[in-house]
Amino acid sequence: MSLFEGVSLRYDQWYEKPFGRSAFELELSCLKRLVGNFRRGLEVGVGTGRFASALGVEFGLDPSFDMLKLARKRGIKCVQGVGEELPFRDRSFDLVLIVVSICFVEEPLRVLKESKRVLNEGGKLILGLIPKESLWAEFYTKKGIEGHPIYRHAKFYSLKDIEVMLSESGFAIGSVTSTLLEEPQDERPISNKAIVKGFARNAGFSCISATLTPL
Repeated sequence: MSLFEGVSLRYDQWYEKPFGRSAFELELSCLKRLVGNFRRGLEVGVGTGRFASALGVEFGLDPSFDMLKLARKRGIKCVQGVGEELPFRDRSFDLVLIVVSICFVEEPLRVLKESKRVLNEGGKLILGLIPKESLWAEFYTKKGIEGHPIYRHAKFYSLKDIEVMLSESGFAIGSVTSTLLEEPQDERPISNKAIVKGFARNAGFSCISATLTPL
């Protein structure tokens, strides 16, 4: 059973709270700088569909039936499944989006290899991450240790970890953007609205654009 089963409504309502709303807006802006134009997109780990809907991503995959019920209401064409075994044909999409979900999957390398398989030549992978190096990862790890129903399952990865996995999966990193550049907390709206190019060590959210490595 998906770890998000039974907590989908609580998860979705988090985005309506002062911190959640402001964080979502910044993360969305960060992603938009890298997504660009595309015709057919898939979000792996679509959750309740907030990012996919806002970015115009048509298809969403998630193991949680409860999550997909909410995503479907946002107009997403939903498929239940896992990122390690994407139920799509080779070269089905020109954009694959994975927002934070990489820290919840069992086999991230396999998810990235599957993402490569379903991407068209010239397609693009966009990752949204909470970098292991950041204070934010420490903040959420502590919440997990204290029993948070979602973050107790999270495993965060460093930029180097991601670089290695992308390389092994057949991807080359293009652009990187970062935001949430302040002390971690999850109650008040984010005050620092900056989005910077490149990887900022203490950023709470970094986005990576990756393309297929030429054969």
